[in-house]
Amino acid sequence: MPSSSPTERLECPLCCGTGELTRAEILDRLGVKDFARVAQLSAEEAFRLLQSKHDREHQTAWSRFETELAKRTAEIRERHSEELRTTKSERDDLTRRIEASLRELADLRERNQELEGEISKAVRRGKLEEVSFEEEARTLAGIVVSEKLPKNGDFLLAYRDPSGAALEPRIVVDNKDKASVTEGDLRKLIRDAKERRCPVGIIVAREESQLRQHDRERRWGQEDGVWILRTTRSWLPRDLEVLKPLFERMRTDGADFLQKNSALSEEVRRTFVDLDEIEKELKKAAKAVETASGLTTRFRSCLQTLCDNVSRRPPQSDLGGISQTAGA
Repeated sequence: MPSSSPTERLECPLCCGTGELTRAEILDRLGVKDFARVAQLSAEEAFRLLQSKHDREHQTAWSRFETELAKRTAEIRERHSEELRTTKSERDDLTRRIEASLRELADLRERNQELEGEISKAVRRGKLEEVSFEEEARTLAGIVVSEKLPKNGDFLLAYRDPSGAALEPRIVVDNKDKASVTEGDLRKLIRDAKERRCPVGIIVAREESQLRQHDRERRWGQEDGVWILRTTRSWLPRDLEVLKPLFERMRTDGADFLQKNSALSEEVRRTFVDLDEIEKELKKAAKAVETASGLTTRFRSCLQTLCDNVSRRPPQSDLGGISQTAGA
């Protein structure tokens, strides 16, 4: 049944259609409330209240959202600012480290160039030393020297028989012309001797000052199964003459001859020390003789000068005649 509007005009049921009343007037006269209208108004009010509540909640939610958004935005901005400061600090630190590394690299490059120059000089000096040693070693009586070795030492040295053939034991020789002989040089000599199966190795310095105090005190001794002689260019001929009997016994009794005679090897070591001391004293004596010779020459010259002066003076009789003439 279609609903009627409260303002719709209807025929009055009391006057049999002679007049018209509104629906609300009719219901009011009959003492009946317009429940449909009340219901409509109640529903509208309910919707209005619900909408108002929803609007308030919506506004409150947006307010909380905006507050939280502002808070989070501030936190993100602060964190981002801290990250930017940290990143800038790290970038500055990285820049400083890169600059320091570049400076260090430049210093290392410069030092490397200097070292390469020093190594080049040392190599040239070493080659000259080897050539010079080879020329000297070939003049030693009864000694045969190999050609320059490509590796594992500089030369092989040995005594020779009357036919010129090399005798055992073969000896590895390593020449050094540097500020000081080092443990690394000795380890290399031992390694080279083992590679060539030689029981004896000789490290030859150019000057005595290039040998350490330990080297001068223990010029002969066994290390890691190899007998090592520490010597100089000037000492080598004398040292080989001292060791010649030992090499002959090694040839007949085997390379372990000295290992079985530790007292003999110790005596050889002391012999080298004593010979070095004797040589030092001889040098002092030679220097003293040279000094005395120089003084003698100087004094002889002085005496000769005095004698020449005396010979140029006039005789005593001439001096008397000169005096009488002067008086007259």
